[in-house]
Amino acid sequence: MAVTQLFRLVVCRAPARAAVRVQRRYSKVSPIVSEHLRVFEALREKHINRARVEASEKPLTIHLDDGQTVRGKAGVTTPLSVAQSVRVKGALVSKVNGELWELGQPLQADCELKLLGFDTVEGRQVLTFFFFIQSLMRLLGVAFPGGKEKEEWEREQEEARRRDHRRIGNDQELFFFNDVSPGSCFFLPKGAHIYNTLTDFIKSEYRRRGFTEVVTPTLYSTALWERSGHWEHYSENMFTVTSEGSQTYALKPMNCPAHCLMFEQRVRSWRELPIRWADFGALHRNELSGALGGLTRVRRFCQDDAHIFCTPEQLEQEIVACLDFVRCVYEVFGFSFHCLLSTRPTPTYRLFYTLLTVHVCVCVCVCVLACVCEQHQCATIQLDFQLPIRFDLQYVGKDGHLHRPVMIHRAVLGSLERMFAILAENFGGKWPLWLSPAQVMVIPVVGSSESYAKQVVQRFREAGFMADFNDDQGATLNKKIRSAQITQYNYIFVVGEKESETGTVNVRSRGGKQLGRRPIEEVMASLIQLRDSRSNTDEF
Repeated sequence: MAVTQLFRLVVCRAPARAAVRVQRRYSKVSPIVSEHLRVFEALREKHINRARVEASEKPLTIHLDDGQTVRGKAGVTTPLSVAQSVRVKGALVSKVNGELWELGQPLQADCELKLLGFDTVEGRQVLTFFFFIQSLMRLLGVAFPGGKEKEEWEREQEEARRRDHRRIGNDQELFFFNDVSPGSCFFLPKGAHIYNTLTDFIKSEYRRRGFTEVVTPTLYSTALWERSGHWEHYSENMFTVTSEGSQTYALKPMNCPAHCLMFEQRVRSWRELPIRWADFGALHRNELSGALGGLTRVRRFCQDDAHIFCTPEQLEQEIVACLDFVRCVYEVFGFSFHCLLSTRPTPTYRLFYTLLTVHVCVCVCVCVLACVCEQHQCATIQLDFQLPIRFDLQYVGKDGHLHRPVMIHRAVLGSLERMFAILAENFGGKWPLWLSPAQVMVIPVVGSSESYAKQVVQRFREAGFMADFNDDQGATLNKKIRSAQITQYNYIFVVGEKESETGTVNVRSRGGKQLGRRPIEEVMASLIQLRDSRSNTDEF
């Protein structure tokens, strides 16, 4: 009654299984929804009160299908209470005067009541309905101002399916998952090449920007996590191990406590600061199984994690350097991005730290805009004033007294697994030369050219390229070229007798563009320059 008064037209029935479900999510409840809920509750309460008044102390007679007669009160007696009084077991739904009636809905007048169990069609339908949780739990749907917007949305959805990193990973044999280790990725050789290239890229920037790499353990006593404060607030997301002495250990979900231990290992001087430590250690977080999804949410992952210990005076220049680091890396990927400034939430377990009479506890989150207008939060730059207090970190200042350092948590790629997925979808599986696991394919025209083709492959492999050789005798030349294009080789070298005699290769791009016959030395120099510049184009 309240629903029909509020929305005027309501069809109440068990919903059929939907073929397509699209969910619209909101960052906050609309004021209109809140107002509807308020009106609904008021109408519902009014209806219940009116029904109780109208049915107050009004007796009714209930006739059961087995001939029994039961007395009751209108608005109070329900089919469930009748079933309990006559000791009928297994009732799932009822019929009142031939119409389906919920067991918990009060009866309003004299009626004929039939209790239905699993042996009836109606009873089985009700049980199946609740077994598949088809009750009204959420409203799914999507609406558009017009047909043009709908078609554009459908194109974006189709493009997103085509670029799905899980499909690309399967088609190109980059990685896979297995139930023996849920949420942990197995990187195949081609996928490992991309993974390691990303790591080497960040390491080269580390050397240029004054970061030094450290290696820390994976397993720690819970005493460390209790000291850092993570155990109290994060223990349910950590994997634990109990030793023979009943000592509990946990796999690290982050590197920061270990880096604090390294800082306090000896007395530090202001001359050493800033200290910039980077760590590529494996991290483990006990994510819910329902939250796992490809490479974007995993349980075992690696971050380009780094922590900077600096003086308050060095803080500004370090933040500027971190933002420049992010800009430099994301420009290479061709990402457009924006920064979000997060201040201390309420409540939080992180304490404030007084710095120049100003309370500071902030985090800069960098969101990238990838393909099909999808945003991903990747890089983070966070000021942490709590861990230096908890670990009592100090350094000797210029005045000879002990001072508290400022700690900066910093990740540029974030999770390497997630960045792998973002890049796969952003490039659509067409990896640029410097990242590609399939850079060069050499195809001999005839069998007599195989020896020369193998020499070309070897020369490019010695230069650090991922070069392969197609020696399939049963395939035609066109089929070999087409196969290499489908496999997304950046360049295809066709070699025959003329190429063998002149020391050249006939170059084609994966897009089908023919670049012609060129000397090997010229081609190699061009590809080395293209690879080392980390260009996202395939043009010489």
